Amino acid sequence: MKLYYAPNSRAVRVAWVLEELGLSYAVEKFALGAREMREGPYLSKHPMGRVPTLEDGEITLFESGAIIQYILAKYGNERFVPNTQSVDFASYLQWFHYAEGMIMPPMNTLVVETILLPPERRTELNVKRSSKLLRQMLTAVNTHLADKDFLVGSEITAADFMTGHAVIMSNRFGIDMSAMQHLKGYAERLSSRQAFKKAEAL
Repeated sequence: MKLYYAPNSRAVRVAWVLEELGLSYAVEKFALGAREMREGPYLSKHPMGRVPTLEDGEITLFESGAIIQYILAKYGNERFVPNTQSVDFASYLQWFHYAEGMIMPPMNTLVVETILLPPERRTELNVKRSSKLLRQMLTAVNTHLADKDFLVGSEITAADFMTGHAVIMSNRFGIDMSAMQHLKGYAERLSSRQAFKKAEAL
């Protein structure tokens, strides 16, 4: 397998699950937003010129959630996903998709407005609105974690790889979590895992 990767991107999620499973993979690394991602050969792999992209033999996939589901279905041996007959399965699906459905849209705006756009094109109002919305999305996760270490059941699942990574990145983005003590502990718990550290250090 080969992972196309950039630091501080959704590609970290994919590297994280690969490391948790102990799978062997090659890495092609870009700087986040690098021009070579949006020009030339890479566009044949990801039409938007973004990361992650995973190559596995004849298969090429982009979109982090789809890649993680593919890896776990093919190589996971039932790890990190509740059984479909389990009472936890529906909750697992909800929190797996919560990252992209709820947290990442305002996060995407923040990334564009504070990193990708030149200073003269940034809009402070967009930053304020997105930060407020992101805090609301995170508050729901904080409430859910009041009596648990992970999003689903008592063990880590792929829902944590997805939504947990979004929480970690929100924290690093400077979102005030001082009133979200469950979320702070959760982010620390996940980011201390050896597999996560290896994924970030690529």
